[in-house]
Amino acid sequence: MIRPETRTLVLHADDNIAVALANLDAGTQTPQGTIVAKRVPKGHKFATRTISAGDAVVKFGQIIGFATTDIAVGEWVHEHNCGMGEHHGVFERNYDFCAGVVAPEMVPVAERASFQGYRRANGKVGTRNYIGILTSVNCSATVAKFMAEAINGSGILDDYPEIDGVVPFVHGTGCGMESRGEGFDILKRTQWGYASNPNLGAALLVGLGCEVFQIGRMKETYGIADNETFQTMTIQESGGTKKMVEWGVEKIKEMLPVAAAARREAVDASELTLALQCGGSDGYSGITANPALGHAADLLVRNGGTAILSETPEIYGAEHLLTRRAINREVGEKLIERIHWWEDYTARNHGEMNNNPSPGNKLGGLTTILEKSLGATAKGGSTPLTAVYEYAELVREKGFVFMDTPGFDPVSATGQVAGGANVLTFTTGRGSAYGCKPVPSIKLATNSDMYERMSGDMDINCGEIVEGVSIEDKGREIFETILRVASGERTKSEELGYGDNEFVPWQVGATM
Repeated sequence: MIRPETRTLVLHADDNIAVALANLDAGTQTPQGTIVAKRVPKGHKFATRTISAGDAVVKFGQIIGFATTDIAVGEWVHEHNCGMGEHHGVFERNYDFCAGVVAPEMVPVAERASFQGYRRANGKVGTRNYIGILTSVNCSATVAKFMAEAINGSGILDDYPEIDGVVPFVHGTGCGMESRGEGFDILKRTQWGYASNPNLGAALLVGLGCEVFQIGRMKETYGIADNETFQTMTIQESGGTKKMVEWGVEKIKEMLPVAAAARREAVDASELTLALQCGGSDGYSGITANPALGHAADLLVRNGGTAILSETPEIYGAEHLLTRRAINREVGEKLIERIHWWEDYTARNHGEMNNNPSPGNKLGGLTTILEKSLGATAKGGSTPLTAVYEYAELVREKGFVFMDTPGFDPVSATGQVAGGANVLTFTTGRGSAYGCKPVPSIKLATNSDMYERMSGDMDINCGEIVEGVSIEDKGREIFETILRVASGERTKSEELGYGDNEFVPWQVGATM
């Protein structure tokens, strides 16, 4: 617990920096006895010891960068004097596979937390009940939107209160791409992952007809056929745009009573698959919201549920903390293989891993990707890492898992939802505006100033942690909110109507 009167914070005994919890003017004497040499903004860092050029800058007891010049005691530490080092952050990490695995104390089945969810015919459980209109290609995006507008604007949904809405999931790819390989497989997994997500009561997949991503090929791959909750059609076979829209609207009308027949029932928390996201991070993210969310993830895992950590570029430099928790060496090595893939991917595209953090992250106090990653990884809590998945791959294992995704929030969350997530939590320090149909998104503010400024977007204020609330108590609050939201309580992003434009499949490979 951090005392409210404390204006600075040292996070670990090995740290050579401290974090300012208020704007510190030059000449300010901190509780540790350090005299601030130059103004340090709130959420930023200053040196508590002399750091020579080339020496490691340490926060959370871990390396977050290397001094690019001599840094005196009390001096502001940021990108003007701290970088990734001459090897661009490639420094030795001790992966120590499986050394830190501690089996969680599981809650007995009879005592598990519960929520009110929609149990589907295949046994999966949803937290929402949408009808989705998916598109095989950008060329069919407009007809999908026309269909959704026709249904949502007709008033017919008033007769079906159990249905949360009709959502068009449109994207900018599906053609001009290879018909096999990594990019194609990602789109295929994403499309079927959304169509089969338990938060959809029914789905319609629409295409043009001549695109690279053929609907029939996807159906053959997954062994599926049209039925009362899954229908497919193309513009070319339907006779053009107008006939396609008319036909699509009729198909959806046929699906409405089927989807509306679903009713919420009590199920235990083991049926929850929680997507863990952070965006617009700041210097408080790794101190407040992320560790509190990590505690909530631990509670979910102990209750038999699943938590998905993602955003591979944003665990870079902290992956050794996860390999220690891998249940076996194979899981740990798969994570490292994905890290090496990203190092190669960014190099091939003339970038580097430290292109992340963003300008907004840096304004909020984060200096390098190593620092950002250490805070981001805290969302994953402390339980064993049971599996590592590729993007949009169906999550089958329970417990704490990792999915390889980019750090860009809509793309990352799209992969998690395709993997089966039925609820999402999103920490933010700068104030990300985000929603995620068909999955409710719970927004967690890292600091009280932003929470008060954007209270219409934020669901929980984790800034209270620096004002005296414990991480454990805030984690419990998050967990209880997850259960209520899973049972139907609407989040701020749902009330605002977010989620129609946040379906963004990851595009890998050349556009041809």
